[in-house]
Amino acid sequence: MNRQKRFVFALLQMVTLCTGLAAGTWTPLSYQPTFLKGVGAPLLLTDGSVLVQEQYFEVPSELTSANNAYGYIYKLTPDMQGSYVNGTWSRLEALPMLDGEQYAPVYYASAVLADGRVLFMGGEANGLNNFNWQSKGAIYDPVTDRWDQVLPPEFFVNSFGAPPFLPIGDASSVVLEDGTFMLQDALSGQSALLDAKNLTWKPTGFNKFGVNDEEGWVLLPNGKVLTVDCNVGPDDPRLTGSEIYDPATGSWSDAGSTVVQLSDYGDTFEIGPMVLRPDGTVVAFGGTTHTAIYDSYAGTWSAGPDYPFVGRQQQTCMDAPAALLPNGNVLVATGPGYVDPPTSIFEFTYGSNSFVEQPSTPNCSQIAEYYANMLVLPTGQVLMTDASTDVQIYTPDDRSYDPNWAPVITCAPKKITRGKTYKIKGIRFNGMSQATGFGDDYQSATNYPLVRITNGETGHIFYARTHNHSFMGVASDREVCTSFDVPKYMESGDSILEVVANGIPSEPYYIHVK
Repeated sequence: MNRQKRFVFALLQMVTLCTGLAAGTWTPLSYQPTFLKGVGAPLLLTDGSVLVQEQYFEVPSELTSANNAYGYIYKLTPDMQGSYVNGTWSRLEALPMLDGEQYAPVYYASAVLADGRVLFMGGEANGLNNFNWQSKGAIYDPVTDRWDQVLPPEFFVNSFGAPPFLPIGDASSVVLEDGTFMLQDALSGQSALLDAKNLTWKPTGFNKFGVNDEEGWVLLPNGKVLTVDCNVGPDDPRLTGSEIYDPATGSWSDAGSTVVQLSDYGDTFEIGPMVLRPDGTVVAFGGTTHTAIYDSYAGTWSAGPDYPFVGRQQQTCMDAPAALLPNGNVLVATGPGYVDPPTSIFEFTYGSNSFVEQPSTPNCSQIAEYYANMLVLPTGQVLMTDASTDVQIYTPDDRSYDPNWAPVITCAPKKITRGKTYKIKGIRFNGMSQATGFGDDYQSATNYPLVRITNGETGHIFYARTHNHSFMGVASDREVCTSFDVPKYMESGDSILEVVANGIPSEPYYIHVK
């Protein structure tokens, strides 16, 4: 036990966190995915690995619908020290053939479900050579490494009155606090709830104002869902409109004026990401020059700061990524226009609501902000892809956090056996937020518990795959139960177990692995 305590002390020393905001750092992966043309759409699997889709923005001459690299799926696994920078790549099963062609969506709804499976629905395009609204869908089981088809909601009807029907397109989605996946249709005001067991849908989201196109969703601490109205005309009275979805009633209601205009009305209709912070406020990054802050407890909006200039270029945020850091700051990408480089990186500070410019990745000078995707890692770092083979990891200068935001283990086994499955209970297992946002085109929420086990003798780190979370709500003190599978290959002996949510770990819990 003394040796174990010394190990824990050394581990905590390694993660002692500084205060104050200085420049964060970007580090390229030691083993970049040179076997791919480009990487995008990262999702955090519940075993601690990162699933990515091959993505790039050049059309090779040999590309055909039957040979579409956008269907290739890989994962990045951290090394034995828990480092994603030194992680290794492996290839997973490609997306399935659906209706005679490989499903290879670009800009689509995505989620990691409460049972640990991964869901893709819709798409603005299918690969690079088929820019049609997609109504296809597929679900991935990481245990069997298999994709299966998911049919679209049969009741979705294109509100524009022309084929294709059941479009979905570049729709948003959210996993509600009871674990139900909710999907919108980009070309109407319709929404649907998925029964994950039999993969069937039922309608919801009644009384929605206008169409869902370009609107993102954010899960609030009360279990409701917030959106900002985007697809309205410049003279519409809802120019600054927002709405709240209540799962209890299945309907939308007015959430008040955002005070400033956030959607690029009448032009692209684009908006930026929305991110819930630990104090219950949502930062809404506009597709205009404005931001707004929503207080989810008071139910009120206030104007946030306008974007700064970088050089002589006014920044904005259209279909751009943002990620919640452990200290409450929000890492966000901005640019001078919708399709214009360069991309700039800022931390939007917690409490003071100010933009602090950070270093950029090497490719930022060449890309618009919508090329980038961000994912919060269990280490408190942020992984960023940009549809190239240069995957970068951001380490903030300050990874401190309020202990009241950390998961707390209330019940767990003291002894576990490799290859067996156990249950663990606690509070704040889903973190204080979904932790990421991206306009309407991608969702990479990480509001689910990971179980990290560190061997007391070697210091090697293992993730036990979690699944069947009893609750997916954020910023809640409700007790949550989840199951975890002890890896067969992990080392035995005295170890510490931590539950990690959005990069914030629980206090170490002593266990013995046999």
